[in-house]
Amino acid sequence: MANILFVHQNFPGQFKHLAPALARSHSVRALVLRNAPITNWQGVTIHPYQVQRGTSPTVHPWVSDFETKVIRADAAFRAALVLKNAGYNPDLVIAHPGWGESLFIKEVWPNATLGIYCEFFYHANGADVGFDPEFPPADCGNSCRLRLKNLNSLLHFETADAGLAPTQWQANTFPLPFRHQIRVIHDGIDTNTLIPNAQVSVTLNGQLTLTRHDEVITFVNRNLEPYRGYHQFMRALPELLQRRPAARVLIVGNDGVSYGAAPPAGQTWKNIFIQEVRPRIPDHDWARVHFLGSIPYPAFIALLQLSRVHVYLTYPFVLSWSLLEAMSVGCAIVASDTAPLREVIQPANNTGRLVDFFDQRGLIEMICTLLNDAALRDQLGQQARLFAQTHYDLTQVCLPQQLAWVNELLS
Repeated sequence: MANILFVHQNFPGQFKHLAPALARSHSVRALVLRNAPITNWQGVTIHPYQVQRGTSPTVHPWVSDFETKVIRADAAFRAALVLKNAGYNPDLVIAHPGWGESLFIKEVWPNATLGIYCEFFYHANGADVGFDPEFPPADCGNSCRLRLKNLNSLLHFETADAGLAPTQWQANTFPLPFRHQIRVIHDGIDTNTLIPNAQVSVTLNGQLTLTRHDEVITFVNRNLEPYRGYHQFMRALPELLQRRPAARVLIVGNDGVSYGAAPPAGQTWKNIFIQEVRPRIPDHDWARVHFLGSIPYPAFIALLQLSRVHVYLTYPFVLSWSLLEAMSVGCAIVASDTAPLREVIQPANNTGRLVDFFDQRGLIEMICTLLNDAALRDQLGQQARLFAQTHYDLTQVCLPQQLAWVNELLS
């Protein structure tokens, strides 16, 4: 039995399947940035800690991000010292380094093996930054800021023994010297739960009940923002609603910001683009657009099962779990032709259809094409599900590969 320590500011995060699986045969603990007593979660002992200060208001803006990470790393370092002084010594530390917490872990336990979750390495060109000309970087020194934003990752490369990335595209964002240490294994999708359901029904606001007989278009994000193509989807609605008089558009997402710049003060991206398109949408069409906010996971699954066409758009950035979940459910998917999508949405294999992120006309035409062709939708949905089962199934593919990766690190 090995001692395994997870470090993640919002544990379990990406380790919600791996950590409990390891706890069945090893002693597993987690350092978590949280104000709570020591608890146990699915066999994992949770050790919370807190930061003792905030970011300096006068620090140079290019280094404020790194200062925040150092503050968190300092807090995690001192929490780790408490564990060490109590006699705890992990054989393996698995960390998400994105917030800096694991930066000084090897200063406490130099002999522990360190595996890090490699989610994204920032680039001034060729990825998310500068992709959308409508939202250019506000500062001409943005490339300088990004170099410093990567400092946390670069310092982790000096101490980490191995990396884990969920997709090949994300792994490829990292510099070549460390990329060879990264294993590509996705977090995993529960394809036994995320299944098609021809009998599904969803009731909105206790009044409108929709079934698979209804023409439903779905769009899902954690937050409704430009990074995930919300503006492009909204701009397609006036014509789409006009051409599809029976369609219902179901939009899931909160009003905040997960990635990229915040909207102008006092506004939300959601309302900015509603106000832009609303004058071109008659009331009777707008009544068929439903903003659902954040919904419980069972309702999210039902929504995907209900979908006739599912739209997923993104900058060249981290691939959302929701896209793979939609594939597992068997959705007919229209997605943006951006680099992360090409790994999973492959027109040649009929796992979905790709359109240029900025091609509003192409997006509308592709959605309408699929809405008009039930046989094609069924074929795309079946192939998407098969692809998800073959490459991203949690129990048969991803979790066994993750456990094998851990065993390699332990040995």
